[in-house]
Amino acid sequence: MTAGLLVIDLQRGMFMDAQKPHDGDGVLARAASLLERARQRGVPVLHVQHDGGPGDPLGKPGPGWEIHPDVAPRAGEPVIEKSRCSAFPGSDLDAKLKRLGITRVVIAGMQTEYCIDTNCRAAADLGYKVVLAKDAHTTFDTPVLSAAQIIAHHNRTLNGSFVELVEAANVKF
Repeated sequence: MTAGLLVIDLQRGMFMDAQKPHDGDGVLARAASLLERARQRGVPVLHVQHDGGPGDPLGKPGPGWEIHPDVAPRAGEPVIEKSRCSAFPGSDLDAKLKRLGITRVVIAGMQTEYCIDTNCRAAADLGYKVVLAKDAHTTFDTPVLSAAQIIAHHNRTLNGSFVELVEAANVKF
């Protein structure tokens, strides 16, 4: 199986507000480690960038739109722009993955309950084997659940039916 790494929505705007993502620095470090290992092994890396629209912290153009420098794309690495949770509809992501011969997608990034969950399910529905780096995705606390609870819930819900759940350090490329 040919693997590819998909890094989703790790943009400056996710780290600019007073409310910081749960273990944000740790998630950035683990995602950066995944990127480095993938690059060293010649594994295709694709980045996903969310446009929240005018006035949104992730709105294009703007400082929040930029991918975080710790996980910034290198020359030649595709960046898929999206304006909804899924990076598949309205983009050429599926075509790029197929053209690269990717059948196994490793996913890391933000936000757990939105774009991570949606893209894990969408990729699985399209026939990809999906590996979710269980400690390389994150979100924010909400009035109802802590970010840690949201992450644990989604790891549990997605595991088995939609993804293989693996610690970032143990992801094999």
